[in-house]
Amino acid sequence: MENNKISRKTFLKDVLICSLGAYGGPEAHYGVFTEQMVIKKKYLTEEEMIELIALTAFLPGPSSTQTLVSIGYKTGGPALAFLTLLVWALPVLTVMTLLSFLSQFLTSQNISQDVLRYIGPMAVGFIVVAAYRIGRKIIKDKITFALLIFGAVTTYFIREPWVFPLVLVLGGLVSIASSPEKYIWNRVKLNPPWIYFIIFSVFAVGSLLAALVWDNRIVHLFENFYRYGYLVIGGGQVVVPLMYSELVEVNNYLTSQEFLTGYGLVQGLPGPMFSFSAYAGGMAARGSTVLIQVISAVVSGLGIFMPGLLLIYFIYPVWINLKKIKGIKISLKGITAVAGGLIAMAAVILMQNSGFSIDNIIVMIITIILLLTRKIPAPLIVIGVLIAGFIL
Repeated sequence: MENNKISRKTFLKDVLICSLGAYGGPEAHYGVFTEQMVIKKKYLTEEEMIELIALTAFLPGPSSTQTLVSIGYKTGGPALAFLTLLVWALPVLTVMTLLSFLSQFLTSQNISQDVLRYIGPMAVGFIVVAAYRIGRKIIKDKITFALLIFGAVTTYFIREPWVFPLVLVLGGLVSIASSPEKYIWNRVKLNPPWIYFIIFSVFAVGSLLAALVWDNRIVHLFENFYRYGYLVIGGGQVVVPLMYSELVEVNNYLTSQEFLTGYGLVQGLPGPMFSFSAYAGGMAARGSTVLIQVISAVVSGLGIFMPGLLLIYFIYPVWINLKKIKGIKISLKGITAVAGGLIAMAAVILMQNSGFSIDNIIVMIITIILLLTRKIPAPLIVIGVLIAGFIL
């Protein structure tokens, strides 16, 4: 689909569909993106999608958010990328801000847990279909098949944040080493947009200095969450331990139970897991006025998403030029094969967490069949799963 034929309104409507249908963390989100943005609307190819997933795996920040923002950048430049972030994150950020006011209600999670119990198996179905479709595209020969298995097995047994960029780099190096082509390191002009990196750095240093000299909770919250946004590689699940130690154990902004309650709720809501920041920021400002609590939630949400957005603004144009280097293009074959393995293994891990009960397996199989036959849109599948959880 040509960029000039895509209306901004149509694209953002598709982003909203992704936002309302994306449950279960980054890996499950990729399944929804593939279904809506690649298969249904063809904003990009499967190869381009898997390249973006691999690229954002190297970057600090919310990986699925950065992938979707990159699609926005590809489709309509920086302005559409920013609007993509707003449409993607705002619904769940708003809900998590409201939930920060409902401490007493949040302590009784039983209804939520029951209603949402089939979301996990459904998310597995999305991942399985995404892995199948991606696998068909990226397995070209024995080497790419071996790299896919390598990515899956390694990340199953070693679930540390550092392992993801490492296996992706190894995949790229194997692809280059096994290529018969010569003279692959042709020169290209990168022309990085340094202004975005400067803004990123100014906020990083400026917020740290402001927090040191100004004893203001809103300033401290922005600094905390902005720092989480640029320190963490691997998405929401990786940032949680860092948040927990600083917000609960060091600063006592909220109790352990309040933290876990908010984390449990965000697991059952669609959209980015980094939206947990709005809940934590709002809870940290309890006892102040309603306005201060809302501002704290907004500042925390803004803080955690801002570094990832600025990094995409800086990296994406460089990435487009980098791909013109033959060596980089060859390495992408191995990188995307490994990334396919990561996505496939995510389905296994998530199903283990959900449990291999008969009803979970049935939900997963039905989800896979509906996605492969393309008879029912993804948002309707999500609504059906929620209704099933409520009735059963």
